[in-house]
Amino acid sequence: MPIQTLPQEVASQIAAGEVVERPASVVKELLENSLDAGASFISVKVEEAGKSLIEVVDDGAGIPAGELHLAVARHATSKLRSAEDLFHISTLGFRGEALASITSVSRTTITSRTKDAASATRLRIEGGIVGEASAVGAPPGTVVRVEDLFYNVPARLKFLKSDVTEKRQIDILATRYALAYPHVRLHLIQDGKPTLQTSGNGNQREILAALYGADIARQMLEVYAQEEGLGLRGFISPVALTRSNRREITLFVNGRPVQDTALTAALLQAYHTLLMVGRYPLAALFLSLPAEEVDVNVHPTKAEVRFRESGKIFSFFTRSVRKALMAALPAPGMDGFSSEWGQPKWRNLDRDSAQPTWSEPLRRQPAVDWGEENAPPPEPPGEAPVQEAQAPVFQQPRVPSLAAPILRLVGQIASAYLVAEGPDGLYLVDQHAAHERVLYEKMMAQHLDAAGQPGKIPAQALLQPALVELPAAAARLVTEQLSLLEHLGFEVEPFGPGAFLVRAVPVLLSGMDAGAALRVLVEDFEEDETPLQSELEARVIARVCKRAAVKAGQALSADEQRALLHDLEACQSPRTCPHGRPTMIHLSVDLLERQFGRRGAR
Repeated sequence: MPIQTLPQEVASQIAAGEVVERPASVVKELLENSLDAGASFISVKVEEAGKSLIEVVDDGAGIPAGELHLAVARHATSKLRSAEDLFHISTLGFRGEALASITSVSRTTITSRTKDAASATRLRIEGGIVGEASAVGAPPGTVVRVEDLFYNVPARLKFLKSDVTEKRQIDILATRYALAYPHVRLHLIQDGKPTLQTSGNGNQREILAALYGADIARQMLEVYAQEEGLGLRGFISPVALTRSNRREITLFVNGRPVQDTALTAALLQAYHTLLMVGRYPLAALFLSLPAEEVDVNVHPTKAEVRFRESGKIFSFFTRSVRKALMAALPAPGMDGFSSEWGQPKWRNLDRDSAQPTWSEPLRRQPAVDWGEENAPPPEPPGEAPVQEAQAPVFQQPRVPSLAAPILRLVGQIASAYLVAEGPDGLYLVDQHAAHERVLYEKMMAQHLDAAGQPGKIPAQALLQPALVELPAAAARLVTEQLSLLEHLGFEVEPFGPGAFLVRAVPVLLSGMDAGAALRVLVEDFEEDETPLQSELEARVIARVCKRAAVKAGQALSADEQRALLHDLEACQSPRTCPHGRPTMIHLSVDLLERQFGRRGAR
């Protein structure tokens, strides 16, 4: 095939593929144009997840009538004059590709008027073909209507996600821009329903409530730091508020949303030793620095940046976040926490005063025939003094059987681990992981009937319904999964925009905070956009059981400890929690004898 120049419409569609990936990409480019135009009010209207209509209205500076044709031409921009300007970019847009790319894959109408013009000018572009401009009446500002997105490239439509996913992407995008520009009044309407309305009063915490919900917004910690031309402001979550993924980490550089793995790593480094493995903070942070210190011309989507002095910036980022975290942690000796690490200092608690943490009836420990040789010594009255000794490093032996042995309770260590004796040695049981496994198998047993078919889990009505407020993106997910929630024993009903009433929870979880349970479920709905229904149900049950299980640091009475061991023995897979973490560690009698030199070291 001979080399030839591609037709203009083909070249435009190829270029559009880099800029316009999905409907949210269109919303992003048009929002940035409105912000660059100095708008104080922006309205975004979306129909059918953006495939049929995306309309963005602003009260910005507008486009002069004589430049409207040029505005939709490729590589036409008002923000650059020379290559040198690329290193001093202070606007969101600068490449001159957005409008050209959007108009090449849609039917677009642009109506714009400057403040000193007598009338507005309207221009129609269809598939990259520009029509004639006409004078119309309209207020100052710009209106861009993008209709039938990807109508001329139907293959692109097939690669879009479900409408729920595409709408959620638009919700998240609009809310994050509202957070970055709190002085701009921003309205988002999807399918005739308002999902975001900001007042433009500059209160970022108010917008945080729209992004994360009112309860989370109140807990977020404020970050503010300045150092040698660098500035960092925004909000981070305390160590007790985490997510299972990085999706709630939002980073802006000079007002531009970016995806930077190094900055994300700098944020996580600030939480080093404070979070469990696999947990991530929530963050909305805005980094400001001189324009010449950052290169934004890395990718057509302008989502990637490069820093001239990356080490200096990342160090400043980590120190600033860490300082805000340390300032929020309790002082030493207060509530049993250490201000250095934010971890509980175990205290001696009266076990007799500990309240039961689950509603299952307590059972007597079954009698065990230990045999005369292995019979345990009688328990002395009261508590025997504990000798402190340096514990050797044990290598856990391989356990061939998945079944749990019959265990005799010895006691509890650090309000986190149960010590039990079995016929073949000593067992250390993680009370949280063990209770997870117990709750999970009981809920799954209620979920599946004798034939293995899904059934409805019994529910317990709440005396007082719990009101839960969620951000628009999360509320959309919950609305789509109401039937699944009912199937799993949750009775949830919409109660206004972004609000839900939880009227019932599964019987096994009747002591759990209903609002916290619903928020945990949202994380699972976000994990995978198109999971198999059976996989989603099992994952949701596992996640809720993790939240409902007793926690490390929670003192249990002797009866509660025995009941937990008894229930664990009855599980089909007692040696791991539903997420694969071990519930117990076995120290055999042979290993103990060798460690104490009774059989000689090997």
